Amino acid sequence: MYNVFFGFSEEPFSITPDSSFFYPSEQHRTALDALTYAVRQRKGFVVITGPIGSGKTTVFRTLLKRLDHKHRTAVITNSNLSPKGVIMMLLEDLGVSYKDGSKEKLLIQLNQYLVRQVMEGYNVVLVVDEAQNLSPVCLEELRMLSNLETEKEKLIQIVLIGQPELRKKLEMNRLEQLTQRVAVHYHLVPLSAEETRNYILHRLKTVQKEGFDLTTLFTSGAIDAIYEYSQGVPRKINVLCDHSLLTGFVRESHIITREIVEESILEIRFQGEKAYEQIQ
Repeated sequence: MYNVFFGFSEEPFSITPDSSFFYPSEQHRTALDALTYAVRQRKGFVVITGPIGSGKTTVFRTLLKRLDHKHRTAVITNSNLSPKGVIMMLLEDLGVSYKDGSKEKLLIQLNQYLVRQVMEGYNVVLVVDEAQNLSPVCLEELRMLSNLETEKEKLIQIVLIGQPELRKKLEMNRLEQLTQRVAVHYHLVPLSAEETRNYILHRLKTVQKEGFDLTTLFTSGAIDAIYEYSQGVPRKINVLCDHSLLTGFVRESHIITREIVEESILEIRFQGEKAYEQIQ
């Protein structure tokens, strides 16, 4: 709606995870580099955790974009599955033709597929998003999958992406064997005030058309207000910036001021309260 008015090639603050908008803060870059290293070196298990909206999904989607054609990837976003369901979902996402049967028979077919991939020089990667929802039984099943290996390397690399609850779940005594197999565990935290400013400018620069200067679109006061509200959580930053741009568009203002941001905050809070009342 406001792209032409502000000179954007596309919306800069969509909440949909998009690797083209990946902001390489020190921690996000470190997480991405650790993920990339662990997967390429066939380390087995990798865990990335962080609060809701901290950029976990964007990190792993950027990882998938980094991997070359020698990697076969499967992504499971529905983590409310049974152990058998996890294996079936993995086979289906990898495009493997299989005969349905017991979990044991499915595992045999998966193992045969993984061995063929290694022999042909491919590295198979499984990413489980919202992994905090996996039951301890499913997590143990994934540990068993990580045991599939040749004498020299793992047959499958497993990346678990989840909220802080995943960290607590992995501390359970019954999952100690899984925890011991985690090669990399990185926890994301919200952005600092300076990183929030750079994050906003980075996303604006990504959609900036030739002939437009978007570096002064948000005033310093506006950015301060955005940080105060969002506390550096990327998803909250996106929601507020998007709403502020819409408010600026309605006002026909090419500058987003603190006043506009504060008005947007009140509207977002009102909408949240209204939605909550409707649920009750």
